[in-house]
Amino acid sequence: MKAIRIHEFGPPEVMKLEEVGDPAPGPGQLVVRVRAAGVNPVETYIRAGTYAVKPPLPYTPGADAAGEVAAVGAGVARFKPGDRIYTAGTLSGAYAQLTLCQADQVYPLPETITFAQGAAINIPYATAYRALFERARVHAGQTVLVHGATGAVGIAAVQFAAAAGLTVIGTGGTGRGRQLVREQGAAHVLDHRAPGYLDALAKLTAGRGVDVILEMLANVNLGRDLGVLARGGTVAVIGSRGEVSINPRLLMQAEGTILGQVSGTSAQYAQAHAAIGAGLRAGTLRPIVGQELPLASAPQAHHAVIESPAYGKIVLLP
Repeated sequence: MKAIRIHEFGPPEVMKLEEVGDPAPGPGQLVVRVRAAGVNPVETYIRAGTYAVKPPLPYTPGADAAGEVAAVGAGVARFKPGDRIYTAGTLSGAYAQLTLCQADQVYPLPETITFAQGAAINIPYATAYRALFERARVHAGQTVLVHGATGAVGIAAVQFAAAAGLTVIGTGGTGRGRQLVREQGAAHVLDHRAPGYLDALAKLTAGRGVDVILEMLANVNLGRDLGVLARGGTVAVIGSRGEVSINPRLLMQAEGTILGQVSGTSAQYAQAHAAIGAGLRAGTLRPIVGQELPLASAPQAHHAVIESPAYGKIVLLP
């Protein structure tokens, strides 16, 4: 099969399309024929060698894929060859024509969801679910500000929050992106490139501030977030690309909370994917694919996911 391989950490160009042996499933494992693989920012940090955990070299990147079951190992009863699935992690990497998974890393893909959409599910929707419902513990009637709502995680958060009865305020840097956020259920959308755009929150919340903020770029926004929190409000930090200075007095005045988030437990992810599956079947969750590229264009995809304005999910098509 063909797969992207990384033999040294470095820029996107270290990723090369190579011929490698086909994986074979062991007990409790299955092989997925990948029809689409999702590209996530975390994969760029791993590839660059700046992530806290470095995989042994060489390796194939990627955790998110969608396709059909190609083969199953002993003891796998939930799936059979030909089943449509999406992955929530892999053993051998998703940027490939075939990928090896543990059976508990695979979930059914509804017929109404395309393979490209399926590759946009795992990290974005599980991250958004955990941030909203496990970390911030949101409830209906609250107001949530989703920074960077045009990206895959932001879109997932808007859809989850709107379906749960929250008033959603999203931000986006382009007119096209802001229209997309409105279409996903946001009550209000702000231009985060405009000076003083957070000033609008006072009017939108009748002076209360926002109950919950989902922060995708804490190194840029966290200091300002603390000034727009409602009393007892929460900032859930999902992403950051550097350090930031804050004024603790703003946090004290709001009696607010800053929460961090990384990987969850197996039980937490099982709960998240139960909710995701229900939302996909009901139509309240609708993954948005912004760009589809051939597998060989993985370097281009890694540049785009970091450097280009976010608009849905970037996927690779083997």
